[in-house]
Amino acid sequence: MSISASGDRFAAFRHSSYTRFFFARFLSAFSIQIVSVAVGWQMYDETRNALYLGLIGLFQFLPSLLLILVTGSVADRYNRRAIVAICMVVGALCAGALLALTVTHTFTPWLVFAILIVFGIERAFMGPAVQSLGPNLVPEEDLPNAVAWNSSSWQTAAILGPVVGGLLYGVSAVVAYTVAFAFLVLAGLFVFLIPKPAQRRAANKVSWEEILAGFRFISSEKIVLGAISLDLFAVLLGGAVALMPIFARDILELGPWGLGMLRAAPGVGAIAVAIYLAFHPIRHKAGLAMFIGVGLFGVGTLMFGLSVTPWLSISALMLMGASDMISVYVRETLIALWTPDEVRGRVNAVNMVFVGASNELGEFRAGTMASIFGAVPAVVIGGVGTLAVAIIWSLGFPRLRRIDSLEAPMR
Repeated sequence: MSISASGDRFAAFRHSSYTRFFFARFLSAFSIQIVSVAVGWQMYDETRNALYLGLIGLFQFLPSLLLILVTGSVADRYNRRAIVAICMVVGALCAGALLALTVTHTFTPWLVFAILIVFGIERAFMGPAVQSLGPNLVPEEDLPNAVAWNSSSWQTAAILGPVVGGLLYGVSAVVAYTVAFAFLVLAGLFVFLIPKPAQRRAANKVSWEEILAGFRFISSEKIVLGAISLDLFAVLLGGAVALMPIFARDILELGPWGLGMLRAAPGVGAIAVAIYLAFHPIRHKAGLAMFIGVGLFGVGTLMFGLSVTPWLSISALMLMGASDMISVYVRETLIALWTPDEVRGRVNAVNMVFVGASNELGEFRAGTMASIFGAVPAVVIGGVGTLAVAIIWSLGFPRLRRIDSLEAPMR
């Protein structure tokens, strides 16, 4: 992990509130991965329709987009800890609803989409709140250490969650949803146990100017804008997660456990890079490293789309995760260290929409194209598009390309 100013790799865990926050966030992310694998496989098993796989991502993303002017302001004006706890309880209820549909044999696409919309609303409010709560739980000198641990926590969940989800679904969908429900309830309890932290709240009355503060901050920071938008369009075009049930069942001929392995592979690559960056942080040519990472993400996407061999497909996905981690590292460091606390919720709300667009909306893009052209062309076209984005952004944001160190202030 990143060493804090005091030289302690575990500095963030010296604060009990952060420790509870860490485990709550891990359990929540772990549960989401289990639900994602189970819903994707069950949906394709029931319908054999690639478009429905894309709609899973769309219905989870739309609430973040439609509520963007509300969620960040709420995180800046109200108790972030309470918001996160309530959202985790709502997430548990959604997992419970999916469990009920499975037990009663009433699992139908539109009932599932209705639950996923509620799931999306919950995630829309939790995203800015949870991203903004972490910095309130540790002193500023330990924040980089906390950011590094947060990233590793999410990546660990991204590795283990899909594998466990695939194994659990191999037993039964009921078992998968039950475990996800239990973990989300436990995550909510951890958050409730966090003492109310100090928080600098927005003092001005609610107005359009205040609501749009997150947009103004990002638009004024051209390097931040370039980094976020680069990640958005690269993953939007290159994402192939939604189509993994098709590749696992029809192309690579793997079962639910194999799907879990495919879903976990990007996380394996990402955590390997995260560990490397923890000991060898990017000190020079950070912008160039980010563009190289995006280019490699496109190459990995092309490899995955064209592969008919499981080990090559898994290797390609690991390359995608490893290269994407570079972008995540740069983007999250910029946002965490250079955003004032009083607007952090609104800035993170905008960032979460970008992240959601690159993931869930990317799944919709892939599912829609796969329903028209087929799964393989949809992934290959996306990989080519990602390489094009890397070139276009390198020309359109020359300051981002030339940025050297992440240590220097960007404003």
